[in-house]
Amino acid sequence: MNDMEEIILYAENIFKSYTSENQKKVDVLKDVSLSIQKGKINLIIGASGAGKSTLLHILSGLDFPDSGKVFFNKENIFSMNQNKLTKFRNNHIGFVFQFHHLLPEFTAIENVAIPLMISGKSFSKAKEKAKEILDLVGLSERINHKPSELSGGEAQRVAVARALANNPDIIFADEPTGNLDSLNSEIIHNLFFEIRDKFKTTFLIVSHNPELIKLGEIIFKMKDGKLLE
Repeated sequence: MNDMEEIILYAENIFKSYTSENQKKVDVLKDVSLSIQKGKINLIIGASGAGKSTLLHILSGLDFPDSGKVFFNKENIFSMNQNKLTKFRNNHIGFVFQFHHLLPEFTAIENVAIPLMISGKSFSKAKEKAKEILDLVGLSERINHKPSELSGGEAQRVAVARALANNPDIIFADEPTGNLDSLNSEIIHNLFFEIRDKFKTTFLIVSHNPELIKLGEIIFKMKDGKLLE
């Protein structure tokens, strides 16, 4: 990889530890460095407790490392002030978690429209764009349903639509199919590839799912807080 243009995000020497309940220091990430390739499905795999989710949260600016740097388009995100970091996350990053985290009192279309409104679109423009994205994820018939009226697979597709709302450069997904059966998992996996092909979106996914691991283009393996070569 000689062309730096291909790298959308890279991390240098990330360390992270926590203090456990009995005041013992637990090292979660130990000197992790990695580069994320643009327009690819990048996967992080490893046993439970290997540090995968912590790494994902740090790379996306949701959590801070004890030391180390994360560069997005050559700028260290941890040198940004809180305001700029929030703006960076809203404009460049989408998130899909294991649990859909949809707002229960809002319909599918409203859940997808909210990030658009936060970024400054009017309610009518936001709803128009939200409808387009929900069509894309195959939910045009379900746009006025609340999360409790959707199946688990449908709710997760709304979460994917919401992650797509602001045309992010990169989508971070933490066990996105961890709660789904194999059919719904496959629908989500296919959706990720469709989105990647249509919008050139980069994905970084933490997953245990063997089917997704087979499909991943670049795979990082983690063990005990370190990346294995």
